Amino acid sequence: MSLLKVENLSKHFGSLVAVNDVSMTVQSGELRAVIGPNGAGKTTFFNMISGFLTQSSGRIVFDGEDVSALPATQRVWRGISRTFQITEVFPELSVGENLRIPVEVASGYRLSPWLSRGGEVEVRDRVAELLEMGGLTAKAGRLVGELSHGDQRATEIMMALALKPRLLLLDEPTAGMGDQETYDITKLIRRLHKDHSLTIVLIEHDMRVIFHLADRITVLAEGTMLAEGTPDEIANSEVVQAAYLGKAAA
Repeated sequence: MSLLKVENLSKHFGSLVAVNDVSMTVQSGELRAVIGPNGAGKTTFFNMISGFLTQSSGRIVFDGEDVSALPATQRVWRGISRTFQITEVFPELSVGENLRIPVEVASGYRLSPWLSRGGEVEVRDRVAELLEMGGLTAKAGRLVGELSHGDQRATEIMMALALKPRLLLLDEPTAGMGDQETYDITKLIRRLHKDHSLTIVLIEHDMRVIFHLADRITVLAEGTMLAEGTPDEIANSEVVQAAYLGKAAA
């Protein structure tokens, strides 16, 4: 069953065509990767799916509902959550406090000046659950700004997960990381996908990550759909090798 359908999506910035007539279907429970050279339109594509940009044409259907005209906040409430290329956390707050904010929002307490004892227990338990899922329990009291880039990224991913999404969009989750941090974040994404049946679409430049994680891969180039298929099909595609993988290897 398809969870996300992107139909003939385009985005124009004046005479610049950033995304041109791209379609993609993501099945429930799938882990899909979107790859392509710099300037291929990947982040613009994500921004339209998540509602941060309005498409010039085409439509976005999530769980059978046309969400093309909905703002980002309404898409979050319907189950679409995302991270960004530049990690978006509150560096002056602890890891636990960073997680508590979206947990309270997801639990309906965002306008409450105080929580009942039951509400406090609910929020505390959910924060503890997210800390454990993200491998962050031992760092719950640490200021996020003091942590490594990998731990900051893990915190951001768990903040997105706190909103209880059915679709998680990850924009270059391993960007700027060394080998160990890349391995740790890749393992976290794999665990979230497998253990929690989460549907994930990620943009990523590291081909090791892509071929380790993805069920299917969508390739963009110059704003258009270049290819789509399994990791083996993409790895063996001469068109993809010429336009992307070959350039990366060079």
